[in-house]
Amino acid sequence: MRVALMVTCVNDAMFPGTGRAVVRLLRRLGVEVDFPVAQTCCGQPMVNTGYLDEAVPVVRSFVGAFEGYDAVVTPSGSCAGSVRHQHRLVAARSGDAGLVAAVAATSPRTYELSEFLLDVLGVSDVGAYFPHTVTYHPTCHSLRMLGVGDRPRRLLEQVRGLRLVELVKAEECCGFGGTFAVKNADTSVAMGTDKARHVRETGAEVLVTGDNSCLMHIGGVLDRGRSGVRAMHLAEVLAATEEQPA
Repeated sequence: MRVALMVTCVNDAMFPGTGRAVVRLLRRLGVEVDFPVAQTCCGQPMVNTGYLDEAVPVVRSFVGAFEGYDAVVTPSGSCAGSVRHQHRLVAARSGDAGLVAAVAATSPRTYELSEFLLDVLGVSDVGAYFPHTVTYHPTCHSLRMLGVGDRPRRLLEQVRGLRLVELVKAEECCGFGGTFAVKNADTSVAMGTDKARHVRETGAEVLVTGDNSCLMHIGGVLDRGRSGVRAMHLAEVLAATEEQPA
């Protein structure tokens, strides 16, 4: 099986450790993963703000970079959701039959990390060891657009040494929302503050999600409040072992 990593713009620019964790995890499971150097943005910021025509070249670049792979794995429910649901809208709007066909071939083979592990590899115990108390925040796009459900929790429950505690109002948005945080800063901060308070109330040492955009937002509030709670991506926890602790 030919597998490619879509690392995402945010991870490439700000959280490269997440991409490395995905590669380390997949290799431990016997999966060799390529990194197509031609990849750029998935186009989600443009689509979310209404610039569908401007997103056409970006979607065209995406399908060109990932053409021919059996699976494209990304540590982001947000970006996976964009590829699976928004790309076909952009392609249809372009009027380019070739792009429509390319998107139809590539989009269904794009998976958020927990989907790939459970649905494609059929693995729930990835051999991880992480002796910490953890709480999990399900991100909006992974929950509502992709419908990943309890997949991340099922993976975390199999990690040796990990104690998973419930997060109150877990399904409420953290307030980031990409450009929403810029255009509606006060509302975004208020939502993030509520989420951070719920995280602190769990007594967890670590907050885990599947999107670094949300981690950046909630983690920023937690850091400014000197909470002592560490924000980590799901991939980093799953990649952790006794030999190589996170």
